[in-house]
Amino acid sequence: MNLFRLVRRLLPLLFLVGLGWFLWRKVGPVLGELNEASSSGPQVTVTHNTVLTQVEALGRLELVRYRFKDVVEYKRRTYRFLPESKIALVVAGEAVGCIDLRKLRPQDVVLEGDSVVRVALPPPELCSFQINHNQSRVFSTENGLFQDAELVDEGYKYAEAQVRNAALQSGILPATQRNAEQILLPMLRTLTGRRVILGQQMTLPKAGPKQ
Repeated sequence: MNLFRLVRRLLPLLFLVGLGWFLWRKVGPVLGELNEASSSGPQVTVTHNTVLTQVEALGRLELVRYRFKDVVEYKRRTYRFLPESKIALVVAGEAVGCIDLRKLRPQDVVLEGDSVVRVALPPPELCSFQINHNQSRVFSTENGLFQDAELVDEGYKYAEAQVRNAALQSGILPATQRNAEQILLPMLRTLTGRRVILGQQMTLPKAGPKQ
């Protein structure tokens, strides 16, 4: 009788232990996976489809880079009866001078005897100019009239045009030509074993309208 009572009292406990073991067998692996995922950081899923749209042959030899710093104040008046909108930008920009070697023609390379080669290089170009937005910032805005973003965009476009003008006025094209001679002369001497004379391609004047 006492044994029967003991078994009867232990049955609920045995049932709970068995139920716990069963649940652990089922849920334990899932909890383990969740723990591993949480310990390794957030799970990120990225879906993308990259499409090649254009392949362009590059032949520009970049030879000099100019960097600029400027404070630009850009103003715009939209309506006569309202105050003008104004924005001040601290701008960092750069311009790159290059020579496009794709424009080199067969007639631009002339051999003279066994010791001299003449090369007529394409003219130097301003191949790129841009604003470095990581190093630029908006200093202040006034009377934007809820158009601050548009005003900032216009200010940066104006500043980018000024980078181009400043590069040309600072002599980036002559500097590009000088650097081309310093870089290409030793290289061509080594490749040809000749004395190299560098010049520039002759540009023919454009024909005007017929009279």
